[in-house]
Amino acid sequence: MARAEREDRIALAAPSVQPASMTTITASSSPASRPHAYRSPGALGVSAIVLAVLISVPIAAVLSNVFSHGGETWRHLVDTVLPGYLVNTGALVLGVAYGVVSIGVLSAWLVTAYRFPGRRMLQWALILPLAMPAYVMAYAYTDWLQFTGPVQTWLRELTGWRAHEYWFPEIRSLGGAMAVLSFALYPYVYLLARASFLDQSRAATESARLLGYGPWGAFFRVALPLARPGIVAGTALALMEALADFGTVSYFAVQTFTTGIYRAWLSLGDTVAAGQLASCLLAFVALVLVGERVTRGKARYHNVTARARALPQRLHGFAAAAAFAACFAPLLFGFLLPVGILASLAWEEGAGVSTRLLSLIGNTFTLAGVTALLAIVAATLMAYAGRVVRSPVVAAANRIAALGYAIPGAVIAVGILVPLGRLDNALADWLREQFGLHTGLLLTGTIVALVYAYLVRFLAIAFQSVEAGLARITPSMDDAARSLGAGPGATLARVHAPMLWASLLGAGLLVFVDVMKELPATFAMRPFNFDTLAVEVFNLTKDERLGEAAAPSLVIVAIGLIPLIVLSRQMSRAGRSR
Repeated sequence: MARAEREDRIALAAPSVQPASMTTITASSSPASRPHAYRSPGALGVSAIVLAVLISVPIAAVLSNVFSHGGETWRHLVDTVLPGYLVNTGALVLGVAYGVVSIGVLSAWLVTAYRFPGRRMLQWALILPLAMPAYVMAYAYTDWLQFTGPVQTWLRELTGWRAHEYWFPEIRSLGGAMAVLSFALYPYVYLLARASFLDQSRAATESARLLGYGPWGAFFRVALPLARPGIVAGTALALMEALADFGTVSYFAVQTFTTGIYRAWLSLGDTVAAGQLASCLLAFVALVLVGERVTRGKARYHNVTARARALPQRLHGFAAAAAFAACFAPLLFGFLLPVGILASLAWEEGAGVSTRLLSLIGNTFTLAGVTALLAIVAATLMAYAGRVVRSPVVAAANRIAALGYAIPGAVIAVGILVPLGRLDNALADWLREQFGLHTGLLLTGTIVALVYAYLVRFLAIAFQSVEAGLARITPSMDDAARSLGAGPGATLARVHAPMLWASLLGAGLLVFVDVMKELPATFAMRPFNFDTLAVEVFNLTKDERLGEAAAPSLVIVAIGLIPLIVLSRQMSRAGRSR
């Protein structure tokens, strides 16, 4: 169950790839076969529509700035830094795409098609970098690879070289950002590529062998093209995360649209220019999504012999060692080494459980817990409305609400704070004129606005998990409840909720962990003097206090491991059964 819930999140951008044996399940989810479907929206349908409107407000607010008159700030950005933002963001997208595809596809193919020592462990361990936020990995590698770090210090001691007498790659650069984001995000491609390879039939591989292709020829000619939908979908998810990143590119001083948004907003104080830059970033995200659809075209990838899967080929000697090294390297550089660096820094700093750390954990857990609870409630209402209401408006509303995961946190922050600030000012003026009250800003800069931003960003995760859980409940359960006189609300509370507890728990856990790691929206929208673990890590590392940042970074990673440990155990069991 946990594996299915996690893969539901990964499948947000995945194309529809269904074997022939799944056609009956697909047919049963059509509106015509829904149990006692209602044509009028009703309360459930209205709730889904209202949620979709609330989710779309930040996007509409950002896009409205496109038609605003650009001031001096916008003209200054166009003349000076905007070309650099375009080049750096485009280069980052291309570099991360190459990195995640190379790492994710190769490791997925090796653990699927071959047997070698350590394969069972690597099958599930290769997803662990998902627990490591990219900005935390960036801080760890900066301390390790900078001039005063242990690597260059050891190199100078070994060779006797001094400063400026040797060349060493600069980690705080565009190339460093590409490498860090690739190691942090390749599990998206790995999970979907491995699922695609597992579902390919033995007949396809054997046909390639009969045509004279060797193992790698069969991979490039048959296996790779058949896995293309999953690979492209995983790459699209990774690129959306890369475009949304703020901590890594900011710390590495790489000027992208994300850093430009905060510069225009917080440093230059021009919300219109920030909104126009956010629109450009949103256009990049749209290009990634459209590119995923265009590359797929009208192709369909059906597997009519899914049960006859190819048996892994056993490797020996050098080939086995090379396969293990190729799969272990991403795990080493994407998880084990950064965790080891952070643990060493925390040990040297003598970090303990201070009052400040406990306060940060409390703030973070409060935000994550409230958001997870609200996301579960909202996702349940939306998914259940889509199940029982036969209305294209409700179906479209659910799809719109699920788009939030593709929107970068910086865009959401701009899209919420600009209209919310205007509403707050108008409300404060009205209260002052009518009642003589000087209330100040009631919503902007509060937990309410921040939780709203989290819901816009992560509601899609909970919705996908709950919708998948409802799809596994047979429609006859609804029919039986209705025949006994239970309405939609009573059926949801008495029948579906007890059967959905695992899906609801998984959805809440995923939202909880993502809120803990979220930095861009939190950094811009948090209340005054209300920091979270992610913001504390960013502020400390910005001041080069890497040792002090190690303890809160390790807490973020440890919490992020919880859902991955559950998923890893499920993957390990599945690997043994194959």
